[in-house]
Amino acid sequence: MELMSHFFDLRTPAKRFRFVAVLEAITWLALLIAMFFKWVLGHTEAVAVPGMVHGIVFVLFVVVSLITAVQLRWGVVVTVLALVSSVPPFGTLVFEWWAQRNGHLAELSDDTTAPRVAA
Repeated sequence: MELMSHFFDLRTPAKRFRFVAVLEAITWLALLIAMFFKWVLGHTEAVAVPGMVHGIVFVLFVVVSLITAVQLRWGVVVTVLALVSSVPPFGTLVFEWWAQRNGHLAELSDDTTAPRVAA
């Protein structure tokens, strides 16, 4: 239960970014499943709701990424990587893991000092 309450703690920019990154990946999965139903099983209406939800979360991820970039003083390279990570399925998770390991997500990283990778 503590893990769940920790996941929904959105008090810092890094925690908000992580939450939206995971949400974006979940909606990607829902859209991929819906596309299977549409293209393989012939249910053309299957992508309507997951597609709309994913679109909304995609835009939210872009906005949260830009806000986080400003608040955590990300360089241009890190910011562009964050934005590009929203295109491939589950790319936001990969970016979040990378950013955490390299100190770009402040309090979520092992090292809370400056980023280890200059970007």
